[in-house]
Amino acid sequence: MRTIRNKSLILRAKFIRLKFPLYFSKKIAFSKDNKNNLSRIIVFIGRLSVALGVVVSLITVSTGLGSKRAIKERMADFSGHISIKSKQSNNSYNSSPLSTEGLQIQKIKELPDVANMQKYVSASGILRNEHNFAGIIFKGIGSDFDHERFKKFLIEGKTPIVKEGVFNNGIAISQKLASDLHLNVKDSIVAIFSKENQSPLYRKFQVVGIYKTDIKMIDELFVIGGINHARKIQGFQGKEIGGIDVFLKNINDIDEDAPLLDKLVGYKNYTVKATDQYPQIMDFIAIFDTNIALIIIIMLVVVIINIVMVLLILIIERTNSIGMLKTLGASNGQIRTIFINYTLLIMIPGLVFGNLIGLGFLLIQKYFGIIKLNPENYYLSVVPVDLNPLYILAISIGILIVSAVALILPSYLISKISPVKAIKYN
Repeated sequence: MRTIRNKSLILRAKFIRLKFPLYFSKKIAFSKDNKNNLSRIIVFIGRLSVALGVVVSLITVSTGLGSKRAIKERMADFSGHISIKSKQSNNSYNSSPLSTEGLQIQKIKELPDVANMQKYVSASGILRNEHNFAGIIFKGIGSDFDHERFKKFLIEGKTPIVKEGVFNNGIAISQKLASDLHLNVKDSIVAIFSKENQSPLYRKFQVVGIYKTDIKMIDELFVIGGINHARKIQGFQGKEIGGIDVFLKNINDIDEDAPLLDKLVGYKNYTVKATDQYPQIMDFIAIFDTNIALIIIIMLVVVIINIVMVLLILIIERTNSIGMLKTLGASNGQIRTIFINYTLLIMIPGLVFGNLIGLGFLLIQKYFGIIKLNPENYYLSVVPVDLNPLYILAISIGILIVSAVALILPSYLISKISPVKAIKYN
């Protein structure tokens, strides 16, 4: 019986010993004695640096990742996440008939990540009127065109409604082309198409819609019209098509699904990802990752420097308490743990306020779009926001963990403090 009681006392003592550093940390962290001494200023500076680090990190990550995703989605929603083309086209904007040999359209539709598909024929030409002229890519769409997906780009009018075998003279042009050619909805414009060894073809169209993607390479070139006009211009027979735009449910699946589609298009056709059609844009997007990493590293360094300063000041200020704890039998490890916990507890209000300020700003930007961009340089007109809970938690937890690790080395200063001298210290 005595043995069991002894073991119980030993376990209780060990538990108290383990719980003691955390208990003592809370006691001094929330003590009212901190209100009128040097630690008040130091604690404020520490919390301010933590809040600033969280705010800047949240804004950097959310807007950086949001911009990357928004630009990719704009490219994909306009031209398809993955496009199927004929190898005869040789990357030209002038479509060649898509080979049906080995092209397994039904199997592509049945892929779990595929949302929908739409056929097209494209041809290069010129729009001309008395005001100006512009080189264009006429993209002829069919009856399967996803008008709902394109709505986000429309700023006026609508996209042309196309029926098989019927020539629709309506076109949707970009705001850039409309401005250069002084065109409005319901205005007419002449398009000129030419092929080798053939007389130029003239077509008169009516503007039924004006769109804006904010992507310069698209807005300067593409005109949306009827597929039957494009077939006639390119000399296609019957219901031949120049390509298929495949839309996926998630832009992040594009690299994984492209090889699967490539096996189902036949050896005379090939696939091209939206992210590969505009390499200069992808080079621009790649810079975001570097910038995000650089800013977060700078913020972490600022936070660590300030938190280490807070720890050292608190150790100096509480030298007398350290001497008392050592005299009462506390080990250096326990005292180090007390001060590390104490400093981390001081950081928590900074993390809370940093998250509240950062998320408040991001929510305002997300729903009101107060910060604008120049699409000529950034391919976006408004700063987009990606509020991913995982990243929000990771930033706060990451700052805490990195700070805890960074505090270990300076906390060894405690082991150099002599109990006798510390008690005499004032």
